[in-house]
Amino acid sequence: MRHIRMAVWAGVAAAALAGTAGCGADTTKKAAEAVSGADTIFAALGRATDRTEELGSAEVRMTTTVGAGGPIAMEGTYSWGDGYAYDVEMDTAAAQMQTLTDDPTIRCLFVDGAYYYDTDPQPSGPLKGKEWMRVDASAMFGEQGAQALNGSGGGSPAASMKSLKYANDVEDLGSETVDGRSTTHYRAEIDAAQMNKFKQADGEDNAFDAVTGGGPTTMDVWVGAKDLPVRLKQRIGTMTVTMDFVRFGATADVQAPPAAQTGDLTEAVKDAYAQQGTG
Repeated sequence: MRHIRMAVWAGVAAAALAGTAGCGADTTKKAAEAVSGADTIFAALGRATDRTEELGSAEVRMTTTVGAGGPIAMEGTYSWGDGYAYDVEMDTAAAQMQTLTDDPTIRCLFVDGAYYYDTDPQPSGPLKGKEWMRVDASAMFGEQGAQALNGSGGGSPAASMKSLKYANDVEDLGSETVDGRSTTHYRAEIDAAQMNKFKQADGEDNAFDAVTGGGPTTMDVWVGAKDLPVRLKQRIGTMTVTMDFVRFGATADVQAPPAAQTGDLTEAVKDAYAQQGTG
């Protein structure tokens, strides 16, 4: 079951500033300048978030690194305008899925709350004669987490951008060229506990916590022309996810594979995780 656990893992994606007072005119002026600067940054990030959410989909290139392991590269499309979905190709060896396909890359879908992997038909078991492996998101995040993930697009670029409004610290790191495009580099520190408190008060789903595991997140965003992100980089514990946006909008709808060609391993993955937790 080790290759299945790796497959699931590979498949997965309010501002408070410390104030000072009564410390003299210089300190008060610096504090006011800091607040004004932060307001400017949040306004820029807010515009980028609105534009990202509005366009609803993007063609992307992404790498995910976990701990000391090598990067897992993915390339394809993400959509979030009408439910969270993606259709990407990833490196088979990096994802440790060589036992399931001979191809150097493997196609991965997320649609309707489930992950699909384009595998070779297996000689026996639930994947016997099947072209696709299905794993429900609940196997990874539990029933509540899966509902939040699918309902609010918790793993999508738009959801990640929306979490910026809950950052407790933001910086403007200046102008940089990314993928040949002129951008402004911003960095935000997001404390999960603080964000969850505000999200609960707003009555929002806690999908971001389900995806990140509730740890602190450092998010770098490079914003280019038309207030659109060019690159998004998130560091969550030992995991780093970097996503470059090739273009926004006009991507094809993601469709689930035919049921007759799909073998469902959801319960097998749940059992494997349960045994790992009790072992």
